[in-house]
Amino acid sequence: MSTSAPARSAGDEGVPRLGFHASQEQIAPSQLLRDVQLAEQVGFDGAMSSDHFMPWSARQGHSGFTLSWLGAALASTEYPIGAVNAPGQRYHPAVVAQAYATLGEMFPGRVWTALGAGQAMNEHITGDRWPDLETRRRRLEECVDVIRRLHRGERVTHEGLVSVDDAVLYDLPERPVPLYAACITPESARRAAAWAEGMITLNQPGHAERDVLAAYREAGGSGPVMLQVHLSWAPTRGQAEEIAHDQWRTNVFGPPLDQDMPTAEHFDSAAEEVSLHRVLDAVRTSDSPQAHVEHLAEDLEAGFEALYLHHVGQEQRPWLEVAGEHVLPALRTR
Repeated sequence: MSTSAPARSAGDEGVPRLGFHASQEQIAPSQLLRDVQLAEQVGFDGAMSSDHFMPWSARQGHSGFTLSWLGAALASTEYPIGAVNAPGQRYHPAVVAQAYATLGEMFPGRVWTALGAGQAMNEHITGDRWPDLETRRRRLEECVDVIRRLHRGERVTHEGLVSVDDAVLYDLPERPVPLYAACITPESARRAAAWAEGMITLNQPGHAERDVLAAYREAGGSGPVMLQVHLSWAPTRGQAEEIAHDQWRTNVFGPPLDQDMPTAEHFDSAAEEVSLHRVLDAVRTSDSPQAHVEHLAEDLEAGFEALYLHHVGQEQRPWLEVAGEHVLPALRTR
């Protein structure tokens, strides 16, 4: 276990400022475990993980069970690690509450979750109808209420878009696990401001992520605002562009398309004609560590309090070593 980076709280006062994004849909769980350990060793402050049942593309080719992986990752590192989660269809909110309460009890102050309304590609597997957007948002809000009440030690019965019958948790952390919101649009951020303890979004063309941040704060949203940054680095510009186009061209679609397509094959079909230029609008691509530093510094200056860096390649070690030697120190000295 690495001791190069001290453990920090996952709560509002100690959110990791420069974190590593662990992409479950791109990397086998065993390798991703080694990657998250290496990220701590090179100096990242924490990590976050995606939570998929299917990848975005057959080329990505992975989709480990995040809740299992989180236990191993937290046990073999010392820094905070969180994950996105979509309660309500694939995950019953009482099960989500139990899972994160257990992780929080075992790893105090080191775990968080960012809750969102979900995507068909992961949720349709239950065989239940995929609801419209408004229904999904209301279902999420019901789930948040159920999870929060269970984390307070309440006995919960609930009937609505989700049903809970006489549930209570017997193992709780001393401090409840933070429930953040995962938001892509200003509208979702405004709604989340009513319940979230913080918000995470992702970089978008034209810096649209700043509109999401502004909407959350203007609606009274409290807690940390965080940004997942998609980037591609390689020793040459051409290699970095090849990685970005190969791995991330299925990820350039915004709502509603990315919310409603059901399988990796659908995403691959839709992305057949996606150009490199379009991918470069969504993935910050450069062979220059300094160029990445400049972009990330602008994110911090825009008001994001934590950045989770996602190199979209499937081999993480070269990027992590470059980040540890050049990117993280440069950002921390600014």
